[in-house]
Amino acid sequence: MFLFFAIAAVFGLSAIVMWLWNAVLPGLIPVHPIGYWQAMGLLVLCKILFGFRGSGGGRKFGGGHPIGEKYQGMNEEERQKFKEEWRQRCRIRSWKMDSKNDEKAE
Repeated sequence: MFLFFAIAAVFGLSAIVMWLWNAVLPGLIPVHPIGYWQAMGLLVLCKILFGFRGSGGGRKFGGGHPIGEKYQGMNEEERQKFKEEWRQRCRIRSWKMDSKNDEKAE
């Protein structure tokens, strides 16, 4: 029974991909409309390239993100230190990116 629904879902999603592609993209960028089998191929290609994880991100059987779990176990002082460390990291990265952009502009 599951196999039937999985196959039906692939065919249904292919129709949705085809409809969305043909309704949106030709009006935005110069692409041709696609057919049903091309849409199914595109859907399969995306699954191959981007994975078969689904919406759970690979963590379907409980357990959150390791950093989130670590954060939950921290006391208030540790959380503040953690936040400040990440703010500092982001500032450094942002500053480096800004200085590189300034050099390119000159």
